[in-house]
Amino acid sequence: MALSVASTGQAADTTGSVASLRWFVFALFFIFGGITSLNDVLIPKLKELFTLSYHEAMLVQSAFFAAYFIVSLPAAMIVQRMGYMRTASIGLLTMMAGCLLFVPASGAGQFGLFLGALFVLGAGITIVQVVANPLISMLGAPRTAHSRLTFAQAFNSLGTTIFPPVGSILILGSLATVDPSTLSGGALAAFRAEETRTIVHTYLGLAAALLVIAGVVWMGRNRLREHQAQDNILQAFGLLKRPRFAFGTLGIFLYVGAEVAIGSLIVNYLVQSDVMGLGAEDAGKHLIFYWGGALVGRFIGAALMRFIAPARMLMAVTFGAILLILISANTTGIVSGWSLLAIGLMNAIMFPTIFSLASEGLGERAAEGSGIICMAIVGGAIVPLLTGKAADVTSLRFALIVPAVCYALIAAFAYYCRRNPTELGLAEPGDALPPVEA
Repeated sequence: MALSVASTGQAADTTGSVASLRWFVFALFFIFGGITSLNDVLIPKLKELFTLSYHEAMLVQSAFFAAYFIVSLPAAMIVQRMGYMRTASIGLLTMMAGCLLFVPASGAGQFGLFLGALFVLGAGITIVQVVANPLISMLGAPRTAHSRLTFAQAFNSLGTTIFPPVGSILILGSLATVDPSTLSGGALAAFRAEETRTIVHTYLGLAAALLVIAGVVWMGRNRLREHQAQDNILQAFGLLKRPRFAFGTLGIFLYVGAEVAIGSLIVNYLVQSDVMGLGAEDAGKHLIFYWGGALVGRFIGAALMRFIAPARMLMAVTFGAILLILISANTTGIVSGWSLLAIGLMNAIMFPTIFSLASEGLGERAAEGSGIICMAIVGGAIVPLLTGKAADVTSLRFALIVPAVCYALIAAFAYYCRRNPTELGLAEPGDALPPVEA
């Protein structure tokens, strides 16, 4: 998802230039979607190497998603000052720096340094997303902006579908054969450094690719003429006085938190002997079904919402997610595993639907509202922590109650929107464009 900044712009040269810039933005969505989903592969690897509890392992997501809350508004200010293309270069280079920080983290064998690297990586992705949503909106005719955003979402989902199985092969394919709890001192540090080399090699490859892309973006920094409105972004917080918008912002917080929490636990969940009893690498490859379900579900949801009201559709998928959680938590074997993976299909339309319902009626303040909602993605830092704590105290199965409660509250938001349609009269249809999800 991206923070929109009030601006106008156009390509500096031909229609072909606009098309090439558009494909560049689609590529950005693919890249940051894929890198974000790699966290689900990192968690079981780091949990094993540093003998972490589930609560501690979820700090991986907390460090990463905390960047959304901290960096979103500063990134918007950078866009106002430097423009989209230059800011995109800054974001890509920040992502590259985060990838490179995995090298000293591995050498020191310190979990805290890995968290620092993930925060820097998350900060870079936040900056890039702040650029991507409004940029894709203006690269073409306004009447087709919605279709471009939807198309960009598909690229984001494609990244989250492809990266985890590849990451599982590279990172989880060599899980340790020695129990780290039996080592100490220098031997433990050396063991961790050796076992995290697969992580380092993976992220060094990403760093090299990001450097090339940042260079291409910088060379094209003058291809877009733009005028940035120098508004006071902090005034956007006043929108939280509107009940519908405030409830929807909470909905985004809960949705991202629930989606990330479930994705983070899938590998550890599927390796359990009473679920599917898979090896870690094979379990990681199954993430393609969770994230791929979201990709397929977007197309199905887009078709269904031609005939079904968005609020009604949102209620249906949240109840579907809750039902799948209950089935998974109360069954064993492949039924338990596949019902958890199928939640990805329910997640598909939640983000854009929650956003559009929350933003209806904002009119010219839709861009400000997008900024606040971007900060609400910090739910990915908090809800997984709560889920991990519940898993430590009880079990992985019982811990699923945390995302289930999140979905129940999202269903309450959908019900509120159905019962309060009069709030929609504050703006003409189409005033608020949906953002693109992370």
